[in-house]
Amino acid sequence: MQNSHRQGAKSENRGGAGQDRRTGFTLRELEVLRALIETGKSTSAARRLGLSQPAVSRSLAQLEAQLGRQLFDRVSGRLIPTADGLAVNEELSSIFASLARISDRSARRAGGHFGTFRIAAPPTIAHRFLPPWVARFTKANPELEVLFDVLSGDALITGVAEARYDIAMTDTVPAHDGVRTDLLLATEAICALPTRHRLAGQKSIHAEDLEGEPFVALTRRHTGRIAVDRLFERAGVERKIMIEAATAVSATEFVREGLGVALLNPFPIVHQLGTGIVVRPFAPAVPYRTFFVFPSSEPQTPAVIDFMNMIRSSMGGSMQADLSEE
Repeated sequence: MQNSHRQGAKSENRGGAGQDRRTGFTLRELEVLRALIETGKSTSAARRLGLSQPAVSRSLAQLEAQLGRQLFDRVSGRLIPTADGLAVNEELSSIFASLARISDRSARRAGGHFGTFRIAAPPTIAHRFLPPWVARFTKANPELEVLFDVLSGDALITGVAEARYDIAMTDTVPAHDGVRTDLLLATEAICALPTRHRLAGQKSIHAEDLEGEPFVALTRRHTGRIAVDRLFERAGVERKIMIEAATAVSATEFVREGLGVALLNPFPIVHQLGTGIVVRPFAPAVPYRTFFVFPSSEPQTPAVIDFMNMIRSSMGGSMQADLSEE
């Protein structure tokens, strides 16, 4: 018994800091498992982790012994993960994601973010608003890997709900239990007209002004389309819909080409219309809302919070005023 006690004490001392065996395995052994699965060779895993090759092999052997499972097959000098090895690695994803968030908080205190930052937006916001902000944020956090995706409709909301994105922006109201929203901006529809249109000289456009007018409509996947259709139905106004466009950007181009007028969310296109098109306030009001969207299942990371704060502080309170002046 005394010899056994002394051997146990030696084993604990040999483990050192971070080698608590109460859980049956160590964080280092789990890191070795992930590195081996990703690289397929103990030498490559050793270089990645700053260990010797024998130390990697020893850690793997200890982990397999603790779990009582073979995690790799040894084939022609390569380590091929078994089904058990892949299953264990998949279970580790949430653990290492939590560790990454802890590291991210530490990096934030040091003046920058690390890890991966995943953001998505529909085409108009993605192309006409976000690039300068994403570029600015990336330059301020050079160690942060940024994934910028362009999605729309259900695909965007589903992606956020499944935590495939840390944050998204959208100008539709999400109806999904898997997401949370934070209002960024409230706007009202503007009427876009060709420069030479008969109504271009008016200070504002009313629903009845558009009786019989050629009209450029957004496709029905846009929640704003439903509100616009109902508005004209209530007003008893018949429009002549010439074309349905998938994005506000394409709608403005069709207006510029003279296909008709359009009712659009002024954000973010109102300052980027160019020549050949004018915009006027429209009545009755058609409200639009632009939101930040996050997964309900995940806390907001420091990178997400800083990104939102950067946009809010730079926009200040002037955006709504700027839109109403157009």
